[in-house]
Amino acid sequence: MSSNSYQSPQASPSAVGVFSGSREDLRSVAKFQKGILVCILIYLIAVIGQLALPPDIRPLIGIAVLIAGIVGAVFVFLLAIKVYGTGLGILLGVLSLVPCVGLIVLLIVNGKATGVLKQNGIKVGLLGANLSEI
Repeated sequence: MSSNSYQSPQASPSAVGVFSGSREDLRSVAKFQKGILVCILIYLIAVIGQLALPPDIRPLIGIAVLIAGIVGAVFVFLLAIKVYGTGLGILLGVLSLVPCVGLIVLLIVNGKATGVLKQNGIKVGLLGANLSEI
């Protein structure tokens, strides 16, 4: 009985740290961050795999790292456009393709996404935010 069916619709609260300010873009940030976190995890597993696996299997690990790098660049580009803007998004997307620099770019953009999500009151865990909270 507390809601009034004749009341005008209320605007949804705006999101902080996202250029558009919409909650839909905040949900996109959480999805893209999950993709980046998976790419970081693949990088770390590949580094351990290079040391632990026999030399015959190492080219397969290189292919996995290459695929993770390309997918990571796409997620960095999409996420950076949402939180940094188009110009910096393109720059970070290109930089994420450079070996060794790419991992640093992934970590930087992941940190920014975590900050944006926490500013909006969303709890971020080890593998990103729970999408059902957004």
